[in-house]
Amino acid sequence: MRYWWVNHKQTFRQEFDGKYVWCPKRKTNGRINHFYETLREIRGGDLVFSYTHAAVQGFGFARPPCYSCPRPDEFGKVGNAWDDRGWRADVDFLRFKSPIRTADHRDVIGKLLPEKYSPIKADGYGNQGAYFSEIPEPMAMFLLEIGSPEIIPALKGFQSSETDPIDDEGIPVIVDWEDRQQRAIESAPLPETTRKALVQSRRGQGVFRKSVLAFEHQCRVTRVRNPDHLIASHIKPWREATNEERLCAGNGLMLTPSIDHLFDRGFLSFEDSGDLIVSPIADHESMIKMGVDANELSNVGVFNGDQKHFLDYHRSEILLKPLYLD
Repeated sequence: MRYWWVNHKQTFRQEFDGKYVWCPKRKTNGRINHFYETLREIRGGDLVFSYTHAAVQGFGFARPPCYSCPRPDEFGKVGNAWDDRGWRADVDFLRFKSPIRTADHRDVIGKLLPEKYSPIKADGYGNQGAYFSEIPEPMAMFLLEIGSPEIIPALKGFQSSETDPIDDEGIPVIVDWEDRQQRAIESAPLPETTRKALVQSRRGQGVFRKSVLAFEHQCRVTRVRNPDHLIASHIKPWREATNEERLCAGNGLMLTPSIDHLFDRGFLSFEDSGDLIVSPIADHESMIKMGVDANELSNVGVFNGDQKHFLDYHRSEILLKPLYLD
């Protein structure tokens, strides 16, 4: 288990009550932000502390790892300068009976702060610019002893859930995002054949599947060749792609269902050279059961130019591996 701290600021009500945290992927100048990239490291079962108005308001356990999604509608005009797309992690937040004013405990907390990228200053007040930060276990335990000591015994021996189960229903926010885009396609002034092809490509079917099968004959990871057991998977996800990219054969790979799940959720990706990349937050035991041995370097073969273009997007915007670790 790891321990995290989120400085909600203007979006506290939406995030805490909505049970999630969300941040843009880049600063307004387009640069990488450590305090945004950190969210890519969260695992299911990690503990997150919620801070706003100079006090820790509560805590929550993360559910599945974070995922790419649009800026929440409920933010309204708050954060209009942010990118429309960002990182989201679902967290089951609970309020403390009384908020913990960190300045009142600065003598203790000041000695427990992380050496780098601290969410608050030694005086107990928020660190301007810090959004999502990891904090040391002693600091987390001190906060729980003040705010909710009854849960501490339950944390001993607790095992984090590092990867979410494959769910046919999908993550509700992502399903809703894709449903909206499908409705837009269905109502758009497009030729019927194009409209049908775009809708079918959402599930890796139709023209898109045929185009990808023309040059991808097996799962890149498991080597399964029977097309009945393969999914035409978008490298740049359908939900994030333009209509042209949704039908581009170079934006596709043939993968078995379990590998498609891992790839779509950012638990694995590929270098242009074909070397397999495994996310540092992936549950290695589960990965092995799904056909991926993270302890063995694996090369899945060469990619064409279009695939390399889309893989660059996948590594940057989908893979659950912070860019500052590279």
